[in-house]
Amino acid sequence: MTVENQGGELQLDAEASAAVDHLRDARRRIIEQLSGVIVGQTNVIEELLISIFSRGHCLLEGVPGLAKTLMVSTLARTMNLTFSRIQFTPDLMPADITGTEIIDQNAATGSREFRFLEGPLFANVVLADEINRTPPKTQAALLESMQERTVTVGRIRHRLPDPFFVLATQNPIEQEGTYPLPEAQQDRFMFKVFVNYPTFQEEFEIAKRTTGAPPPPVEPVLAGEEILKLQQIVREVPITDHLVRYCLALVRQTRPNEAETPSFVREQLSWGAGPRAVQNLILGAKARALLHGRTYVSEDDLQALAKPVLRHRLTVNFAAESEGVTSDQVVDRLLQVTPSKEDELSRDVRFQKIFAS
Repeated sequence: MTVENQGGELQLDAEASAAVDHLRDARRRIIEQLSGVIVGQTNVIEELLISIFSRGHCLLEGVPGLAKTLMVSTLARTMNLTFSRIQFTPDLMPADITGTEIIDQNAATGSREFRFLEGPLFANVVLADEINRTPPKTQAALLESMQERTVTVGRIRHRLPDPFFVLATQNPIEQEGTYPLPEAQQDRFMFKVFVNYPTFQEEFEIAKRTTGAPPPPVEPVLAGEEILKLQQIVREVPITDHLVRYCLALVRQTRPNEAETPSFVREQLSWGAGPRAVQNLILGAKARALLHGRTYVSEDDLQALAKPVLRHRLTVNFAAESEGVTSDQVVDRLLQVTPSKEDELSRDVRFQKIFAS
Protein backbone atom coordinates (compact mmCIF):
# COMPACT_ATOMS: atom_id res chain seq x y z
CA MET A 1 0.00 0.00 0.00
CA THR A 2 2.72 2.51 0.93
CA VAL A 3 5.99 3.65 -0.54
CA GLU A 4 8.73 5.27 1.57
CA ASN A 5 11.23 7.59 -0.03
CA GLN A 6 14.80 8.12 1.10
CA GLY A 7 13.83 10.93 3.44
CA GLY A 8 11.50 8.65 5.34
CA GLU A 9 8.41 10.55 4.23
CA LEU A 10 5.36 8.34 3.76
CA GLN A 11 3.90 8.26 0.26
CA LEU A 12 0.97 6.35 -1.18
CA ASP A 13 0.72 4.72 -4.56
CA ALA A 14 -2.23 5.73 -6.75
CA GLU A 15 -4.31 2.64 -5.93
CA ALA A 16 -3.89 2.99 -2.16
CA SER A 17 -4.56 6.73 -2.28
CA ALA A 18 -7.80 6.11 -4.14
CA ALA A 19 -8.81 3.47 -1.59
CA VAL A 20 -8.18 5.86 1.33
CA ASP A 21 -10.27 8.54 -0.34
CA HIS A 22 -12.97 5.95 -0.99
CA LEU A 23 -13.03 4.92 2.66
CA ARG A 24 -13.22 8.51 3.88
CA ASP A 25 -16.04 9.22 1.43
CA ALA A 26 -17.83 6.00 2.44
CA ARG A 27 -17.68 7.03 6.11
CA ARG A 28 -19.27 10.37 5.26
CA ARG A 29 -22.06 8.78 3.19
CA ILE A 30 -22.75 6.08 5.79
CA ILE A 31 -23.11 8.69 8.52
CA GLU A 32 -25.41 10.71 6.24
CA GLN A 33 -27.61 7.66 5.67
CA LEU A 34 -27.67 6.78 9.36
CA SER A 35 -28.47 10.34 10.40
CA GLY A 36 -31.76 10.06 8.53
CA VAL A 37 -32.79 7.25 10.88
CA ILE A 38 -30.65 7.61 14.03
CA VAL A 39 -30.41 10.85 16.00
CA GLY A 40 -27.08 11.49 17.74
CA GLN A 41 -24.90 8.56 18.94
CA THR A 42 -22.02 9.84 16.79
CA ASN A 43 -19.31 8.16 18.89
CA VAL A 44 -21.18 4.85 18.91
CA ILE A 45 -21.52 4.88 15.12
CA GLU A 46 -17.84 5.70 14.64
CA GLU A 47 -16.72 2.89 16.97
CA LEU A 48 -18.99 0.45 15.13
CA LEU A 49 -17.42 1.47 11.82
CA ILE A 50 -13.91 1.12 13.25
CA SER A 51 -14.78 -2.34 14.51
CA ILE A 52 -16.17 -3.42 11.15
CA PHE A 53 -13.21 -2.14 9.10
CA SER A 54 -10.83 -3.75 11.63
CA ARG A 55 -12.59 -7.11 11.17
CA GLY A 56 -13.67 -7.13 14.81
CA HIS A 57 -16.82 -7.68 16.87
CA CYS A 58 -18.58 -5.22 19.13
CA LEU A 59 -20.47 -5.42 22.43
CA LEU A 60 -23.00 -2.64 22.99
CA GLU A 61 -24.36 -1.92 26.46
CA GLY A 62 -27.31 0.35 27.12
CA VAL A 63 -30.78 0.49 28.60
CA PRO A 64 -33.80 -0.47 26.43
CA GLY A 65 -35.16 2.04 23.94
CA LEU A 66 -31.91 3.63 22.78
CA ALA A 67 -32.21 2.30 19.19
CA LYS A 68 -29.36 -0.21 19.46
CA THR A 69 -31.15 -2.74 17.25
CA LEU A 70 -32.26 -0.09 14.75
CA MET A 71 -28.72 1.28 14.57
CA VAL A 72 -27.18 -2.10 13.76
CA SER A 73 -29.83 -3.11 11.20
CA THR A 74 -29.59 0.28 9.46
CA LEU A 75 -25.81 0.03 9.38
CA ALA A 76 -26.09 -3.37 7.70
CA ARG A 77 -28.37 -1.90 5.03
CA THR A 78 -25.96 0.95 4.29
CA MET A 79 -23.29 -1.66 3.57
CA ASN A 80 -25.57 -3.88 1.51
CA LEU A 81 -24.93 -6.81 3.86
CA THR A 82 -27.24 -9.60 4.97
CA PHE A 83 -28.57 -9.04 8.48
CA SER A 84 -29.82 -11.47 11.10
CA ARG A 85 -31.20 -10.75 14.55
CA ILE A 86 -31.10 -13.37 17.32
CA GLN A 87 -33.16 -12.63 20.41
CA PHE A 88 -31.33 -14.42 23.23
CA THR A 89 -33.64 -16.00 25.80
CA PRO A 90 -33.11 -18.51 28.66
CA ASP A 91 -34.50 -21.39 26.56
CA LEU A 92 -32.39 -20.73 23.44
CA MET A 93 -30.26 -23.73 22.47
CA PRO A 94 -26.97 -23.75 20.47
CA ALA A 95 -28.61 -25.45 17.48
CA ASP A 96 -31.13 -22.61 17.34
CA ILE A 97 -28.36 -20.22 16.26
CA THR A 98 -25.83 -22.44 14.48
CA GLY A 99 -28.28 -24.58 12.52
CA THR A 100 -28.92 -28.30 12.50
CA GLU A 101 -28.99 -31.33 10.25
CA ILE A 102 -32.41 -32.52 9.12
CA ILE A 103 -33.54 -35.60 7.21
CA ASP A 104 -34.52 -34.57 3.70
CA GLN A 105 -36.59 -36.93 1.56
CA ASN A 106 -36.28 -36.86 -2.21
CA ALA A 107 -39.84 -36.73 -3.57
CA ALA A 108 -38.84 -38.35 -6.86
CA THR A 109 -36.80 -41.30 -5.60
CA GLY A 110 -38.02 -41.61 -2.03
CA SER A 111 -34.44 -41.70 -0.73
CA ARG A 112 -33.50 -39.89 2.46
CA GLU A 113 -30.35 -38.03 3.34
CA PHE A 114 -29.12 -35.56 5.92
CA ARG A 115 -29.14 -31.91 4.90
CA PHE A 116 -27.71 -29.02 6.91
CA LEU A 117 -30.22 -26.26 7.61
CA GLU A 118 -28.36 -23.02 8.26
CA GLY A 119 -29.14 -21.07 11.41
CA PRO A 120 -29.31 -17.27 11.83
CA LEU A 121 -25.51 -17.08 12.33
CA PHE A 122 -25.14 -17.42 8.56
CA ALA A 123 -25.37 -13.72 7.81
CA ASN A 124 -22.85 -10.91 7.31
CA VAL A 125 -24.07 -8.92 10.31
CA VAL A 126 -25.45 -10.83 13.29
CA LEU A 127 -27.16 -8.92 16.07
CA ALA A 128 -27.02 -10.97 19.29
CA ASP A 129 -29.74 -9.13 21.17
CA GLU A 130 -29.46 -9.25 24.99
CA ILE A 131 -26.70 -11.83 24.92
CA ASN A 132 -26.60 -11.98 28.72
CA ARG A 133 -30.15 -13.43 28.82
CA THR A 134 -29.15 -16.86 27.53
CA PRO A 135 -27.26 -19.66 29.34
CA PRO A 136 -23.48 -20.16 28.90
CA LYS A 137 -23.98 -23.18 26.63
CA THR A 138 -25.58 -21.02 23.97
CA GLN A 139 -23.21 -18.11 24.58
CA ALA A 140 -20.31 -20.49 24.00
CA ALA A 141 -21.74 -21.42 20.60
CA LEU A 142 -20.72 -17.95 19.47
CA LEU A 143 -17.05 -18.45 20.40
CA GLU A 144 -16.11 -20.52 17.36
CA SER A 145 -18.05 -18.30 14.98
CA MET A 146 -16.47 -15.12 16.35
CA GLN A 147 -12.89 -16.41 16.40
CA GLU A 148 -12.73 -18.98 13.61
CA ARG A 149 -15.66 -17.69 11.51
CA THR A 150 -16.90 -21.24 11.17
CA VAL A 151 -19.66 -23.37 12.68
CA THR A 152 -19.17 -27.05 13.48
CA VAL A 153 -22.26 -29.25 13.48
CA GLY A 154 -21.63 -32.93 14.05
CA ARG A 155 -18.31 -33.64 12.35
CA ILE A 156 -18.66 -31.08 9.59
CA ARG A 157 -17.30 -27.55 9.75
CA HIS A 158 -19.31 -24.96 7.86
CA ARG A 159 -17.70 -21.66 6.86
CA LEU A 160 -19.59 -18.47 7.62
CA PRO A 161 -20.01 -15.71 5.01
CA ASP A 162 -17.31 -13.07 4.70
CA PRO A 163 -17.42 -10.34 5.91
CA PHE A 164 -18.87 -11.50 9.23
CA PHE A 165 -19.53 -9.38 12.32
CA VAL A 166 -21.19 -10.14 15.64
CA LEU A 167 -22.69 -7.04 17.26
CA ALA A 168 -24.07 -8.05 20.64
CA THR A 169 -26.16 -6.00 23.04
CA GLN A 170 -26.70 -6.36 26.75
CA ASN A 171 -28.91 -4.62 29.27
CA PRO A 172 -27.13 -3.18 32.34
CA ILE A 173 -30.31 -3.26 34.47
CA GLU A 174 -32.41 -6.16 35.76
CA GLN A 175 -29.45 -8.48 36.30
CA GLU A 176 -31.53 -11.09 38.15
CA GLY A 177 -31.80 -14.23 36.05
CA THR A 178 -29.07 -13.20 33.62
CA TYR A 179 -25.84 -14.97 32.68
CA PRO A 180 -22.88 -12.54 32.59
CA LEU A 181 -20.47 -13.22 29.75
CA PRO A 182 -17.31 -15.03 30.90
CA GLU A 183 -14.02 -13.20 30.52
CA ALA A 184 -12.89 -15.48 27.68
CA GLN A 185 -15.87 -14.50 25.56
CA GLN A 186 -15.74 -10.81 26.44
CA ASP A 187 -12.13 -10.81 25.24
CA ARG A 188 -13.36 -11.86 21.77
CA PHE A 189 -15.12 -8.53 21.40
CA MET A 190 -12.89 -5.81 20.02
CA PHE A 191 -14.85 -3.01 21.68
CA LYS A 192 -17.35 -2.61 24.46
CA VAL A 193 -19.40 0.45 23.59
CA PHE A 194 -21.66 2.31 25.99
CA VAL A 195 -24.88 3.60 24.41
CA ASN A 196 -25.98 6.51 26.59
CA TYR A 197 -29.19 8.49 26.91
CA PRO A 198 -29.68 11.24 24.28
CA THR A 199 -29.35 14.92 25.10
CA PHE A 200 -32.45 17.08 25.46
CA GLN A 201 -32.21 18.39 21.89
CA GLU A 202 -31.55 14.89 20.50
CA GLU A 203 -34.54 13.45 22.35
CA PHE A 204 -36.66 16.36 21.09
CA GLU A 205 -35.69 15.44 17.53
CA ILE A 206 -36.35 11.74 18.22
CA ALA A 207 -39.84 12.54 19.47
CA LYS A 208 -40.64 14.54 16.33
CA ARG A 209 -39.22 11.98 13.89
CA THR A 210 -40.74 8.85 15.39
CA THR A 211 -44.23 10.35 15.61
CA GLY A 212 -44.26 11.82 12.12
CA ALA A 213 -43.77 10.55 8.59
CA PRO A 214 -41.49 7.51 8.15
CA PRO A 215 -37.83 8.26 7.31
CA PRO A 216 -36.59 7.94 3.72
CA PRO A 217 -35.28 4.52 2.69
CA VAL A 218 -31.62 3.80 3.34
CA GLU A 219 -29.39 3.46 0.28
CA PRO A 220 -26.43 1.06 0.28
CA VAL A 221 -23.01 2.72 0.25
CA LEU A 222 -20.56 -0.20 0.23
CA ALA A 223 -20.67 -3.83 -0.92
CA GLY A 224 -19.16 -6.83 0.84
CA GLU A 225 -16.24 -7.09 -1.60
CA GLU A 226 -15.31 -3.45 -1.01
CA ILE A 227 -15.36 -3.96 2.77
CA LEU A 228 -12.95 -6.90 2.48
CA LYS A 229 -10.52 -4.79 0.42
CA LEU A 230 -10.73 -1.91 2.89
CA GLN A 231 -10.10 -4.30 5.79
CA GLN A 232 -6.85 -5.34 4.12
CA ILE A 233 -5.81 -1.73 3.58
CA VAL A 234 -6.39 -1.00 7.28
CA ARG A 235 -3.81 -3.64 8.22
CA GLU A 236 -1.24 -2.01 5.92
CA VAL A 237 -1.39 1.39 7.62
CA PRO A 238 2.04 2.04 9.19
CA ILE A 239 2.54 2.69 12.90
CA THR A 240 5.81 3.84 14.49
CA ASP A 241 7.66 1.67 16.98
CA HIS A 242 7.23 4.41 19.56
CA LEU A 243 3.43 4.20 19.36
CA VAL A 244 3.57 0.41 19.60
CA ARG A 245 5.62 0.79 22.79
CA TYR A 246 3.15 3.40 24.07
CA CYS A 247 0.33 0.94 23.42
CA LEU A 248 2.26 -1.78 25.26
CA ALA A 249 2.90 0.57 28.17
CA LEU A 250 -0.82 1.31 28.52
CA VAL A 251 -1.91 -2.34 28.41
CA ARG A 252 0.89 -3.81 30.53
CA GLN A 253 0.15 -1.34 33.32
CA THR A 254 -3.30 -2.90 33.73
CA ARG A 255 -1.72 -6.15 34.99
CA PRO A 256 -1.36 -6.01 38.80
CA ASN A 257 1.72 -8.26 38.92
CA GLU A 258 3.85 -6.41 36.35
CA ALA A 259 6.82 -4.34 37.54
CA GLU A 260 5.67 -1.19 35.72
CA THR A 261 2.16 -1.31 37.21
CA PRO A 262 1.28 1.81 39.28
CA SER A 263 0.07 1.38 42.85
CA PHE A 264 -3.53 2.41 42.16
CA VAL A 265 -3.89 -0.42 39.62
CA ARG A 266 -2.66 -2.99 42.17
CA GLU A 267 -5.18 -1.60 44.66
CA GLN A 268 -8.16 -1.51 42.28
CA LEU A 269 -7.78 -4.33 39.72
CA SER A 270 -7.80 -8.11 40.10
CA TRP A 271 -6.91 -8.85 36.47
CA GLY A 272 -5.67 -6.82 33.56
CA ALA A 273 -5.84 -6.98 29.78
CA GLY A 274 -4.03 -9.58 27.67
CA PRO A 275 -2.16 -9.36 24.33
CA ARG A 276 -5.41 -9.26 22.36
CA ALA A 277 -6.01 -5.78 23.81
CA VAL A 278 -2.74 -4.58 22.26
CA GLN A 279 -3.68 -6.05 18.88
CA ASN A 280 -7.17 -4.54 18.91
CA LEU A 281 -5.92 -1.14 20.07
CA ILE A 282 -3.41 -0.95 17.21
CA LEU A 283 -5.85 -2.22 14.57
CA GLY A 284 -8.56 0.13 15.79
CA ALA A 285 -6.17 3.08 15.70
CA LYS A 286 -5.23 2.22 12.11
CA ALA A 287 -8.88 2.09 11.06
CA ARG A 288 -9.67 5.34 12.88
CA ALA A 289 -6.78 7.07 11.14
CA LEU A 290 -8.04 6.03 7.69
CA LEU A 291 -11.64 6.95 8.50
CA HIS A 292 -10.39 10.44 9.36
CA GLY A 293 -8.42 10.66 6.12
CA ARG A 294 -4.95 10.07 7.58
CA THR A 295 -2.43 7.46 6.46
CA TYR A 296 -0.61 7.26 9.77
CA VAL A 297 -1.53 6.45 13.38
CA SER A 298 -1.33 9.20 16.01
CA GLU A 299 -1.41 9.26 19.81
CA ASP A 300 -4.95 10.62 19.63
CA ASP A 301 -6.12 7.46 17.84
CA LEU A 302 -4.78 5.21 20.60
CA GLN A 303 -6.06 7.42 23.40
CA ALA A 304 -9.53 7.76 21.86
CA LEU A 305 -9.93 3.96 21.69
CA ALA A 306 -8.33 3.04 25.03
CA LYS A 307 -11.66 2.89 26.89
CA PRO A 308 -13.71 0.80 24.42
CA VAL A 309 -10.79 -1.62 24.05
CA LEU A 310 -9.89 -1.98 27.74
CA ARG A 311 -13.09 -1.45 29.76
CA HIS A 312 -14.35 -5.04 29.38
CA ARG A 313 -10.90 -6.58 29.81
CA LEU A 314 -10.22 -5.12 33.26
CA THR A 315 -11.61 -6.77 36.39
CA VAL A 316 -12.21 -4.27 39.20
CA ASN A 317 -11.75 -5.91 42.63
CA PHE A 318 -14.36 -5.90 45.37
CA ALA A 319 -12.79 -3.08 47.39
CA ALA A 320 -12.68 -0.72 44.41
CA GLU A 321 -16.13 -1.73 43.22
CA SER A 322 -17.60 -0.99 46.65
CA GLU A 323 -16.17 2.54 46.35
CA GLY A 324 -17.77 3.04 42.94
CA VAL A 325 -14.55 2.75 40.93
CA THR A 326 -15.10 1.74 37.30
CA SER A 327 -12.70 0.37 34.70
CA ASP A 328 -13.13 3.60 32.70
CA GLN A 329 -11.82 5.61 35.65
CA VAL A 330 -8.78 3.31 35.86
CA VAL A 331 -8.10 3.84 32.14
CA ASP A 332 -8.41 7.61 32.57
CA ARG A 333 -5.75 7.56 35.29
CA LEU A 334 -3.48 5.36 33.18
CA LEU A 335 -3.70 7.82 30.30
CA GLN A 336 -2.71 10.60 32.69
CA VAL A 337 0.32 8.84 34.19
CA THR A 338 1.68 7.28 30.97
CA PRO A 339 4.06 9.58 29.02
CA SER A 340 3.08 9.86 25.37
CA LYS A 341 6.25 11.48 24.05
CA GLU A 342 8.96 9.06 22.99
CA ASP A 343 11.81 10.60 24.99
CA GLU A 344 9.75 10.83 28.19
CA LEU A 345 8.48 7.25 27.81
CA SER A 346 11.99 5.91 27.21
CA ARG A 347 13.37 7.71 30.29
CA ASP A 348 10.65 6.41 32.61
CA VAL A 349 12.25 3.59 34.62
CA ARG A 350 8.99 1.65 34.67
CA PHE A 351 9.22 0.98 30.93
CA GLN A 352 12.89 0.13 30.51
CA LYS A 353 12.01 -3.49 29.66
CA ILE A 354 9.79 -2.33 26.80
CA PHE A 355 12.56 -0.24 25.25
CA ALA A 356 15.24 -2.85 25.91
CA SER A 357 13.32 -5.55 24.02
